Amino acid sequence: MFGLFKSQLPALTGKTTLMRLPEKNDFTAWAELRAQSRAELKRFEPKSAALELGRRAFNANVKLAKVLAKNHEAFHFLIFKTPVGSAEAPLLGAITLGNIRHGAAKTGEIGYWLGTQHTGKGYMRDAVRTVLAYSFSSLHLHRVEAACIQSNNRSLALLQHCGFQYEGCARSYLEIDGLRQDHHLYACLTSDILTLRP
Repeated sequence: MFGLFKSQLPALTGKTTLMRLPEKNDFTAWAELRAQSRAELKRFEPKSAALELGRRAFNANVKLAKVLAKNHEAFHFLIFKTPVGSAEAPLLGAITLGNIRHGAAKTGEIGYWLGTQHTGKGYMRDAVRTVLAYSFSSLHLHRVEAACIQSNNRSLALLQHCGFQYEGCARSYLEIDGLRQDHHLYACLTSDILTLRP
């Protein structure tokens, strides 16, 4: 699972998903998927997630994503379904490996969202595992962290299935849907994923 990726700007391929940095021409598909999933996403995201992000702001984020990736500070991936034959791969959601600290910490933080019509099909599990492999192999991180509100049972189950271990509760950690909320804190270490079942 390790040693599969090069250190240049990555495009990651899992078993059922492929991930790459956003491009300007992704805006329409991105905006449509966010709009279709708005009611569900707003329950679990901070307002800064910008559910109503316009084309100009999206394009600015595309440029920023490339700079952050080149500097190995953050990787903002869009998730696509692995194409079958000549069919165009549909956009499924997004996953970010951010707040990367090198040096003694060798740590990053993972966050993700999926369009509501794509949940429950194993896509995010594949994406998380693929990003973890990239984190530990190409980026040489030792630890990837995640925070999840207590009511998000689907995300909690996903983290546990992908090898994350519960480490505690952060009180009033982030403002989600207009309210400060406690979060469960999880982390996955290199040793955790090495013992993970397929």
